[in-house]
Amino acid sequence: MDKWKVLIRQRARELGFAACGITTAAPLEHFSVYEQWIGAGRHAGMRYLSEARALLARADPARLLPSARSVIVLAASYPPPAVSPASPLQGRLAAYALGDDYHDVLRYRLRALRDYLDSLAGRSLDHRVFTDSGPVLEREIASRAGLGWIGRNSMLIHPDLGSFFFLAEIFTELALPPDPPFSADRCGACDRCRRACPAGCILPDRTVDSRRCVSYLTIEHRGSIPEELRGSIGRSIFGCDVCQTVCPWNRKAAPTTDAAFQPRAHFPIRNMTAELSLSEAEWSGRFRRSALRRAGRDGYLRNLLIALGNSHRAEALPALRTMTGHPNPVLREAAEWAEGQILSKKA
Repeated sequence: MDKWKVLIRQRARELGFAACGITTAAPLEHFSVYEQWIGAGRHAGMRYLSEARALLARADPARLLPSARSVIVLAASYPPPAVSPASPLQGRLAAYALGDDYHDVLRYRLRALRDYLDSLAGRSLDHRVFTDSGPVLEREIASRAGLGWIGRNSMLIHPDLGSFFFLAEIFTELALPPDPPFSADRCGACDRCRRACPAGCILPDRTVDSRRCVSYLTIEHRGSIPEELRGSIGRSIFGCDVCQTVCPWNRKAAPTTDAAFQPRAHFPIRNMTAELSLSEAEWSGRFRRSALRRAGRDGYLRNLLIALGNSHRAEALPALRTMTGHPNPVLREAAEWAEGQILSKKA
């Protein structure tokens, strides 16, 4: 089976994965941290994270595939955000959303690797594949598979890759020798991520209070964003990379050349006011097979309005005023708020 591990890792690299680790499907040692996080309501409106059946599966991965004897954990790197002077009306997007939707890309690669496992075994095996798509505590499983440690910002950090990567898993009935867990904590005394977080949502136990997190508010949250949190969003219109960009381990990471995750031609969003006029069809066409669809068109427009208000740029006022009569009350209120922010700054 050690020879099989070498072959599996080789095939994973050929498919575009930057790292591959193997662990068992045994219950997770630190599930209590997640349980306490849920109990404190820090998952905000993501109720799917606290469903009873999902909690059981997160605590005991074997519930997802009773025949599972191994979990193959894979990492696929994506480029960090470009460091360049931003124009006053340029919006910020999480780096992971600039290329193709990772769900589609990784699902294809996972299925190819799954088929390779079948070819090694000479038969059709029991498998299940996941990529941010099931009740899996990916970061803890990945750490147990030797891929890194949970950083102070709650991200998994790989000593060579940093933290700008996606995780994916194959649960399989194959009994592969597990890799040793990554036991070292290499954050040391560094707390740059905590100090840099615009929302102050990174907690001492290396979890994040989603109720304040810019990524949650701009992606998962539906409806109006609480007014007291709008300032922390800045010009972010989808997600947030601040806690990762300040991490020293990401400065050391080798750049990725994975074509699937390179930024699309229409990124960055250089003029947020122009985005407000996109029709439903234009928006759907531009963001086809893009992770940005997670926020929905109205969520995207809401984020643009908040970001424009935070820009304090008078040249955004004409576009904002076209939105103050919008039939969606969330967008209408956000446009009025943004207009008020700019006018008060001018005064």
